[in-house]
Amino acid sequence: MPSDRGIKMRRAERRPNPDPALLAARLLAWYDRHRRRMPWRALPGERPDPYKVWLSEIMLQQTTVAAVGPYFERFLARFPMVEALAAAKLDDVLGLWQGLGYYARARNLHRAAEVVARRYGGRFPDTAAALRALPGVGEYTAAAIAAIAFDRREAAVDGNVERVMARLHALEAALPAAKPALRELARSLVPEARAGDFAQALMDLGATVCTPRAPRCLLCPWADACAARTRGIAEELPRKAPQPARPLRHGVAFVLLDRTGAVLLRRRPENGLLGGMMEVPSTAWRAKAPAAREAAAAAPAPAAWRALPGHVRHGFTHFELLLAVWGAQVEKRPRAEGVWCGSDVLAAQALPTLMKKVLRHGLAQLARKSGPPIKTGRRSSTGVRGG
Repeated sequence: MPSDRGIKMRRAERRPNPDPALLAARLLAWYDRHRRRMPWRALPGERPDPYKVWLSEIMLQQTTVAAVGPYFERFLARFPMVEALAAAKLDDVLGLWQGLGYYARARNLHRAAEVVARRYGGRFPDTAAALRALPGVGEYTAAAIAAIAFDRREAAVDGNVERVMARLHALEAALPAAKPALRELARSLVPEARAGDFAQALMDLGATVCTPRAPRCLLCPWADACAARTRGIAEELPRKAPQPARPLRHGVAFVLLDRTGAVLLRRRPENGLLGGMMEVPSTAWRAKAPAAREAAAAAPAPAAWRALPGHVRHGFTHFELLLAVWGAQVEKRPRAEGVWCGSDVLAAQALPTLMKKVLRHGLAQLARKSGPPIKTGRRSSTGVRGG
C-alpha cells in the first residue's frame, strides 16, 4: 500500500509548476526549433530591422499574418526605408493599403513615418514609452517593437498571448475584464535575455499550438505546467463576456456620372471612420433609414435621381451598415463638392472596400437603366424632381 508521502509526491509531480525561468528556457528552446519564417523577422543571428518590425506590427493590427504578407512585401518594395514612406503622398500610401481595412492605421503609419524621419533622423526610438508617443502605436505595439527590435524586457500581449496565459494559469475571469491580469502574468515570464525572441515565441505558440479550438497540447513545451490542461478546461479558456449584437445603421449613397462615365467622389474628413479616404457621397449613417425628402436634401447635386434596386451591406467592427443607392447621369457636370474620376476609378483610386461595393452596384444598375425615379413630394429649384 503506498504511503501518504508517496501519494503527496506523485500529486506534486502532476501539479503544474510555472517557474518563470524554466518556462522561458523551455519556450525559447522550442522557438529555436519551430519558429515561423516571416518576411519581417530577422533570421537567427541577424539584428532585427526596427522599420520592418514597426511596419509589420502596424499591419498586423486586427489582421492575419497570411493577409499581411503580400502587403508588407509591396510596401517594402515601394518604401524601403522610413524616410521614403515619410516623403510619400498619403494617397499613395492609402492606395497600397487597399484591402487591409481599418484605414486609420495607414494614416497613422504615414504620420509616424514623418515623425521618425524628422524628429529622430530616421532612427526609431528604442523604448516602449517613446514608441507610444508615435501616431498609431498603442501599448501592445510599443511593447512588441521595443522587445523584438531592441530586445527590451517588455511583454507584448496580443490575443494569442492572452489565450496562452489564461490557459497556463487557468484564469477563468472573462475578457475583456481579465486583460490587466493576463498582462501582468505575461510580464512575470519575460526573461532578462532574448526578450524579443521570447515575445515572438509566445505569439507563435498561441498561433500554432495553443490554438482557440483543438489546442495541440502534446506538442506544447509548457504542457506539464499548464493548469488548464491539468483541469481539462484548456479549450474553454479564455472565457469571454457575451458580445452585444451590432446595431444596424442605414443611409443612402449617391452614384453620379457625367456623360463620359466619370463618377463624382469626395474625401471624408481626416478624423473618424474611413478618415481621409475617397468616398461616394452619402447621407449620414443613422439608426433609421432617411426619408426620400431627407435623402434628396443630402444629394451632391440636382439630377434626375433614381432609386437603384437592391442594397449594399457592409460590416464594421461596431455596427452593420445598409445603404440604399441612388444613381443619376448628367450631360453637364454640375457644381458639386468633390472630384470627378474616370471610368477606371475602381482600379485607380484608393477606395475603401465599402465604396467599391457601392460603385460596383451603382454602375451595374445604371448600365441597365434600372430603378424608379425619386419622388420627394416637391420639385427642386432647378425644376428637376428629386435631389
